[in-house]
Amino acid sequence: MKMSLAVMTAFLGLTATTAQAEKTIDPDRIVFAATGDWDKDGSSDLAMLVAPVEGTDEDHAVYIYLNDGDSDRLKLRTVVANKVWGDLTMAGRAPSITALENGSILITTHNDSVGRDRWEQKLTVAYRNFDFVVAGYTYTSYDTLDPDNTTECDFNVLTGKGKSSGKPVATKGEIVLLKDWSDDRGQKVCGIE
Repeated sequence: MKMSLAVMTAFLGLTATTAQAEKTIDPDRIVFAATGDWDKDGSSDLAMLVAPVEGTDEDHAVYIYLNDGDSDRLKLRTVVANKVWGDLTMAGRAPSITALENGSILITTHNDSVGRDRWEQKLTVAYRNFDFVVAGYTYTSYDTLDPDNTTECDFNVLTGKGKSSGKPVATKGEIVLLKDWSDDRGQKVCGIE
């Protein structure tokens, strides 16, 4: 569910509470936000995509807040800077973040507008062992000039099992923290070069 910027700004005060984060987040840099119960404690939590400071060549950051339960306030739990690709100035290239019904976070990046190679990548992020891990990876692509040149890959990072272009793929299942994830890791399993 996308939260309105005004409500989110009032609710958070947008003051970060960990050493990892900036002192404040300029509300104009918030690209997308979603609420859900990431740690499954019955309270609403928040995840945001935050654009880099203008003039840098960094990618978007992921900020994840958990409700502390005691004071019923959101506290910053994770900041992963320079992690999510996206272009806000061109249609068809903006990233998004969504809450899934199972309490996971879905981060989507894509290129639907430039060049002949069109693609979409989805990371499913879950809260495990008191941290956020990449639980799933999905990648699809197609060539606008060659309809037979397509890729469809989906695998569970935790188990290492999935499918790529209709064929089973398997790798060692592992727990990869969101901060340690590299898109190359998923693309290698999918056979994307």
